[in-house]
Amino acid sequence: MATRIRVGVIFGGRSGEHEVSLVSATSLINALDKQKYEVIPIGITQAGRWLSSGRALQLLKSKEGLEQEPERFLAPEPNRQALVSVNGESDSQLDVVFPVVHGTFGEDGTLQGLLELANIPYVGAGVLGSAVGMDKIVQKQLYEQAGIPVSKYVWFLSSECKAKPKSIVAEVEKKLKYPVFTKPANTGSSVGIMKAHDRKELVNGLAMAASYDRKVVVEQGVKSVREIECSVLGNDDPISSVPGEIIPSNEFYDYDAKYVDGKSTSVIPAKLPKKVGREIQRLAGKAFRVLDLAGMARVDFFVTKKDTIYLNEVNTIPGFTSISMYPKLWEASGISYGELLDRLIALAIDRHREKNVIRTTYQPAKDWYNQ
Repeated sequence: MATRIRVGVIFGGRSGEHEVSLVSATSLINALDKQKYEVIPIGITQAGRWLSSGRALQLLKSKEGLEQEPERFLAPEPNRQALVSVNGESDSQLDVVFPVVHGTFGEDGTLQGLLELANIPYVGAGVLGSAVGMDKIVQKQLYEQAGIPVSKYVWFLSSECKAKPKSIVAEVEKKLKYPVFTKPANTGSSVGIMKAHDRKELVNGLAMAASYDRKVVVEQGVKSVREIECSVLGNDDPISSVPGEIIPSNEFYDYDAKYVDGKSTSVIPAKLPKKVGREIQRLAGKAFRVLDLAGMARVDFFVTKKDTIYLNEVNTIPGFTSISMYPKLWEASGISYGELLDRLIALAIDRHREKNVIRTTYQPAKDWYNQ
């Protein structure tokens, strides 16, 4: 039997999307072919402790017995490439890491930076792509510069929202029309997002968004839009899936509509004119390249009754639950869940191999620094 690839699946984390991550990890771990892969579960508690055992996922779900579990950490040493026990008893070598830590401290470039220091291949975007993909404001600015259409928006520092709420409200009302959406700049799964139909709701929405991040974005609501999503797969030459449509159970696709009530539905492939569908696929691939992403991303769009397309946002670690759109869109495009995981792991290893031939040292003409 060939040697199995040791895959560290990292989940949980210090994030408002902690619970979503646990469900994604459950689906992913169950789907990985155990004849090809040796799975190393790596759970991060909401307090930031790293655990790794066969019980890690269940312990994080139950939130019991966490303090009794031996703590481990990822060694930031390029030649070790291992998960290390705090007491130094043992190392767990890792061939590749598959992070499903959604949101802050997982999807925002911080975890990717640690994996770069550890010199371990990992699935998904690098430090830059992850950070920009997480920040709704910066990604919009880059998309505008690249000619990708986004809906109107304004943004503020959370400190400004707290210090001078009346002037912030006045600026929003001057530049946008109700309804508007208030969002933390750096969250996912619709955590901290509110739809404001009037000034009172806007004040509450700004306060809510400011409690989750140091920056707040307020977006123009677009009437009668359809929510269309497209999955992207690849590194330098990415491909786009068929688009799919989300029909939310609530007024918009909030956290409850995504995960809790089970009433939202999807239409895959989305019923769109061929020209619109192809344009969404093209824009999804372009958005992927503009942010220098890798491996995977789900790109979300709004489409109006007149078939005007707006890019809403990109997700660099999309959900991998049984109802998540990223794997469902690829299944409708002819790539099964298991094959998708195989491809993502292979893409991570290929990208790491390419990066490791890049020069990281320079030999000056003489040792001037020893003088």
